[in-house]
Amino acid sequence: MFFPLNEALLQIICFRTKTKAMHNFRELKIWQRSMDLVVDVYDKTKTFPKEETYGITHQIRKSAVSIPSNISEGAGRNTDSQFKHFLEISMGSCNELQTQIELSRRVGYLPNEEANKILDEALQIYRMILAYYNSL
Repeated sequence: MFFPLNEALLQIICFRTKTKAMHNFRELKIWQRSMDLVVDVYDKTKTFPKEETYGITHQIRKSAVSIPSNISEGAGRNTDSQFKHFLEISMGSCNELQTQIELSRRVGYLPNEEANKILDEALQIYRMILAYYNSL
């Protein structure tokens, strides 16, 4: 059974001490922006050729989904160092996504304007994750 989280429960869940850290990933701008990026990637890859369903389309979507997924997984870990590990994976997924978008542009699946929009957003998210990583 699902119970909605009230503010008091969120306060308990999202605590921080010297030895332990938990973060509410839904409040992190890096998670929010990367979720928006995933939606955009899914939209843009709808027009890819059907023969690429299990090829580049799958790879692009998988790397995009990996960005917010690793942020949320890391946010639930016990220490900042564990969280940082998952942020590193998210940054790697940002780079992977950029490579796959560039490939899609080169083979003619994505117009330059659409590719540039995704590439720019992925780079901005990468920089935001790095800044957050360095603040922990």
